[in-house]
Amino acid sequence: MGILNVTPDSFSDGGRYLDAGAAIEHGLELAAQGAAIIDVGGESTRPGAAAVELREELRRVIPVIEGLLGAGIDATISVDTSKLEVARAALDAGATFVNDVTAFRAAPQMAELVAARGAECCVTHMQGEPRTMQNEPRYADVVGDVREFLRERVAFALDAGIARERIAVDPGFGFGKTVEHNLELLDRLDELAVLGQPILIGTSRKSFLGAITGRDEGDRLAATIATNVIGLLRGASVFRVHDVAAVRDALALAAATVSGR
Repeated sequence: MGILNVTPDSFSDGGRYLDAGAAIEHGLELAAQGAAIIDVGGESTRPGAAAVELREELRRVIPVIEGLLGAGIDATISVDTSKLEVARAALDAGATFVNDVTAFRAAPQMAELVAARGAECCVTHMQGEPRTMQNEPRYADVVGDVREFLRERVAFALDAGIARERIAVDPGFGFGKTVEHNLELLDRLDELAVLGQPILIGTSRKSFLGAITGRDEGDRLAATIATNVIGLLRGASVFRVHDVAAVRDALALAAATVSGR
């Protein structure tokens, strides 16, 4: 899953693809590098990010989705949003995947929309909201707590009519977690397999990688690759990244190595 942030304030690439033309060009490049899904988002979910008004999010996202599909992109188009109206407009424009970091809590009706359109979706664990999620996050057992939250949200999605095979789960690296929480989630990621859903992970360039390596956002590719390979070995099957080509190569080699076991 290639990340396409159409925002001025995303933590790593904010402002680079705010222009629709630049965003469309980058999305096509991500697909050419091997991204099977392009995740288009118009509202940053970095810690402390400000909310974006509906009209502005629509203005950022919909022309990019239309442009990518108009260019004949060979990839699934995902919309990264927690707003019902944005999800509806994105699906109308041709997107077929909804990536909601609130797991349908911000707009419960979004689950019914996804079901009615036959779309795919991902539900993400997040403690709090982007503006507050890193304010002293605490868990009794981070893996157990995340697993039970995702179990409940999958049940909610199923009750809304979404087919089980169309639901992925994301433990939410960096969404209300300390460095230690993130590392424990990665190490014990296989404990989420009992949910029976594809596991999506998004560790790309995140701050916990910098806390360990001492490197800034633009220099965390090696750490991103390491976490995604570990994720693959622990059962993840969807990898949300900025650097598609390099991570894809690393995953291909790791998958080929363990394919016989």
